[in-house]
Amino acid sequence: MRKPALALTAAALVAAPVFAACTENASSATGDKGDPRSLTVSSSADACDLSATSAPAGKLTFDVTNTGSQVTEFYLLGADGLTIKAEIENIGPNISRKLTVNATPGKYVTACKPGMKGDGIRADFTVAKSEDAPTVSADEQQQVATAVANYKAYVNDQSDQLLAATQKFVGLYKAGKDDEARALYPQARMHWERIETVAESFGDLDPKTDAREADLEPGQKWTGWHRIEKDLWPPAGYQALSPAERATFADDLMKNVTTLDTRIAGLSYTVDQIANGSRGLLEEVATGKVTGEEETWSHTDLWDFQGNVDGAKVGWEGVKPIVEAKNPQLALQLDQRFGALQQLLDQQKAGEGFTFYDKVSDADRKALSDAVNALSEPLSQLTAAVLS
Repeated sequence: MRKPALALTAAALVAAPVFAACTENASSATGDKGDPRSLTVSSSADACDLSATSAPAGKLTFDVTNTGSQVTEFYLLGADGLTIKAEIENIGPNISRKLTVNATPGKYVTACKPGMKGDGIRADFTVAKSEDAPTVSADEQQQVATAVANYKAYVNDQSDQLLAATQKFVGLYKAGKDDEARALYPQARMHWERIETVAESFGDLDPKTDAREADLEPGQKWTGWHRIEKDLWPPAGYQALSPAERATFADDLMKNVTTLDTRIAGLSYTVDQIANGSRGLLEEVATGKVTGEEETWSHTDLWDFQGNVDGAKVGWEGVKPIVEAKNPQLALQLDQRFGALQQLLDQQKAGEGFTFYDKVSDADRKALSDAVNALSEPLSQLTAAVLS
């Protein structure tokens, strides 16, 4: 799980997507002078300054620079202030990164989140109608339609499997069958990790379901997978939950996963969401799994790692025909680097699962981290390639 996310609503497939986003490193945040679609953002501890409060519809670029002392994030939200249109996270001090968005006319809200907490520093933003909005050829529309249909089927299937596995898991946990529950825990969570960016888009469900103890906001009630994880792999001095408390947390997890499955069933996607989701899943690996922060007590991080990579690869392969036609070199590079990362993961397999992460050597952790970083660079270009 990343920091608590804001809510995302379903977006229908259209010739000019409702939104699209990609991020890449930027050497500066000056934008292209005279280009109304090139905007700069300066994020500090107490300000979120944009070079303009409006832009014409189409492919917008936000050049975001962190001038503060804390890691920050930048969001483009819908008019309700909840719907995520695009986001860029983990922008360190004195770092600049680009966010590219294909935006349709309407009212929006921008937000910088210094410290990556709270509602952020917000302002209204307007996208006006434009005569030069992007168009898509008939051939590409068919490729898009195929990618969207396949991705929707994949996400729905993983959500259904998550629901079934969670039901079995909570039954074992409530019955006190801890060994069986511990064995099923990482297997069930792989379904979550494969669709994590979709699950995270529901801002009310994600923190209830997947919050880590270290990421809790002041006063936030801790529930979900990791609350149960700590009880199944108790650290020294931990006070075990009573049967009644177990039942409460188990039933709450089941309720939230059921709600997630219901909401996911009604979603539609754009090809740009698929590409951006692929990038987002790899960011999940880089910021939680490779560091060992996700599964603090169970050390089942490599199951999560594989789940994120699975989902990212499915997203990539869905849009691959589009990218091959536009940027064959990028397509080849992505195939090669997904393959290299998978080879390293395969070396950590143990039986039907993986090596527990606290048993993975520092050298192997570094190799995994290097492979993730090597894949992240071309993957950050994916959405831009789809939109080009």
